Amino acid sequence: MAVDKALNQAPLGLDSTLAAGVVPGLNMEPELEIEIEDPESVTIGMDGLEIEIEPGDDEDSEFNENLAEILDDGELAQMAGDLIGDFDDDIASRKDWIQTYVDGLELLGMKVEDRTEPWPGACGVYHPLLTEAVVKFQAETMMETFPAQGPVRTQIIGKETPAKRDAAARVQDDMNYQLTDVMTEYRPEHERLLWGLGLAGNAFKKVYYDPSFARQTAMFCTADDVVVPYGASNLETAERVTHVMRKTPNELRKLQRDGFYRDIDLPEPDNTLDEVEQKIAERLGFRATTDDRYKLLEMQVDLIIEDDKFRDEDDDGIALPYIVTLEKGSNEILAIRRNWQPDDKLKQKRNHFVHYSYVPGFGFYAFGLIHLIGAFAKSGTSLIRQLVDAGTLSNLPGGFKTKGLRVKGDDTPISPAEWRDVDVASGTMRDN
Repeated sequence: MAVDKALNQAPLGLDSTLAAGVVPGLNMEPELEIEIEDPESVTIGMDGLEIEIEPGDDEDSEFNENLAEILDDGELAQMAGDLIGDFDDDIASRKDWIQTYVDGLELLGMKVEDRTEPWPGACGVYHPLLTEAVVKFQAETMMETFPAQGPVRTQIIGKETPAKRDAAARVQDDMNYQLTDVMTEYRPEHERLLWGLGLAGNAFKKVYYDPSFARQTAMFCTADDVVVPYGASNLETAERVTHVMRKTPNELRKLQRDGFYRDIDLPEPDNTLDEVEQKIAERLGFRATTDDRYKLLEMQVDLIIEDDKFRDEDDDGIALPYIVTLEKGSNEILAIRRNWQPDDKLKQKRNHFVHYSYVPGFGFYAFGLIHLIGAFAKSGTSLIRQLVDAGTLSNLPGGFKTKGLRVKGDDTPISPAEWRDVDVASGTMRDN
């Protein structure tokens, strides 16, 4: 019969450590020493190894603080006035470019026009030259930038090894998964970007971390919503980059509650649209005359804020990059935040936009198909309308029929198939 002999039943003389199930030098647990001198700082010592547990450094939270909360109202009011003046100057500098763009939107033919000149029901079609060019550019570019296997392709720089190939494949698969499955807005926003790029010649993507989604996002911004001084060379060297945003009162209130913007009382939104917004709506066939959202200006600009404790002695008299957000209707500044990395000693500007250009022009804004072939589309539209109207007059002639000499209807044009009475005293109408 087998006898079960456990260690606790070992004969006398067996070492107590073995009886306890501990082998010397093999599985003895070292003594753990915990020293608490400061309740907010704990030191753990183990076999000569010390681990210090300290509370998280709040320097990052101080760096990302809203400076508008600590500046006085007078300084904020003066800053807002200066920034609004600079914004108006930037709008005026690109006036010719934006005017050509707005006028060319009508040539797309998105709006069905009922013409009354030279007669009611005259031809109102548009030549499809511009629309065909934009659609073709968008379709072909979308196939190239967003193929079936995914938009991301990796390239190995240097000597190619099996480990590098495996790493490149993993990076490519992960990035394609992020852009196609996680960032669900990436493909539709990219399609909108290509349409605006071909049409206006400029398109922007704003890449940032969205706390409401808890992930990174890449949103399309139209060229008319990103205002840059026309003489700037690029976004990196531009002295100002302004993103015009529209937010509902509820969206703005959420951001104020979360501490992203100053929690101040704002007047009701200014419902009027500016001249460019009204023209764009009219050209595209919309009846947008009012907007019940707040108009925010998020400006990336260099400023000198003496009260900023993150300024060094070497920064005396030097403007540093900040992001200032203000409400256009009331000129109230909602947020001022530093726009450089905390560990960047050079304090270089962080750029949150990607600029896509079609054909580079003389200034910052590039030229699009509206600027390049808009005149040809307008001429083609005029020729088509003349041909159709001439055929209509040929098939449905109009003229006078004799009835006295006085012409009824004054001097209004004769419509197709219209015959008017003419008062003739005697004889034929030709004689009178």
